[in-house]
Amino acid sequence: MKTVVITGSTRGLGFGLARRFLEKGCSVVVNGTRQGSVDRALSELSTFAGRVHGVVGDAASEPDVERLYREAGQRFGPVDIWVNNAGIGQPMARAWEIESGRLEQIVAVNLLGVVHGTIVPFRAMKARRSGMIFTMEGHGSNGRIVDCMAIYGTTKSAATYFTKAFAHEARGSGVTIGRLLPGIVVTDMLFETVSGNDPENARRRKFYNLLADDVDTVSAFLVDGMLAAQGPSPRIEWLTRRKAMLRMLFGSFRKRDFFAGA
Repeated sequence: MKTVVITGSTRGLGFGLARRFLEKGCSVVVNGTRQGSVDRALSELSTFAGRVHGVVGDAASEPDVERLYREAGQRFGPVDIWVNNAGIGQPMARAWEIESGRLEQIVAVNLLGVVHGTIVPFRAMKARRSGMIFTMEGHGSNGRIVDCMAIYGTTKSAATYFTKAFAHEARGSGVTIGRLLPGIVVTDMLFETVSGNDPENARRRKFYNLLADDVDTVSAFLVDGMLAAQGPSPRIEWLTRRKAMLRMLFGSFRKRDFFAGA
């Protein structure tokens, strides 16, 4: 039975990953920044009582990340898999239109959350030459530019570079440093990018209906991939280029509307 920690896992894809790991027999520590959100997640996962625990903490805070790792170990034993999932989306606005406090929060969680969430578990895993750390990629990881996503995309691009560079530095340590590529997942963060009835949002909704997938589908694939991962730096990708091209070609047969009634 593996012990798994997932940052930012009280809702969305992180919560989906937690549920799937639990269904696979793992022990899981969920994490969020508010006690209320952690309590709600634990309530929804009450079927797995005894194998799930919640810790309140900010992924951008090194002391909080250290406490998260420590509590996981005290509750379930050494952490086998750590997932850097915590992230904050940006308002659909140009970089200069975002107020400074929100901007700094996005950068802190999306980038420092990955830095601390890699270094802290790595130090312990390296000592026993065993363990896996995965970082969730997102828009910007491949360098693609979309207007009104500059800040979020920059953080994801930087997090991907850090993860790849860290994996290179950690070679020979016995610790796996991997990346998760979920594609486009229907979460609250995605809904925030298509609010409003203007033509641009209508275009985005049509695009997402072609390429997006629900949380259950993506989380099942990613968890199976992590549990089966081999090598020092695996890359687990759901929406491959080939899959995306086929969906674009045969999209008329995918009669779905994730945003009906939204």
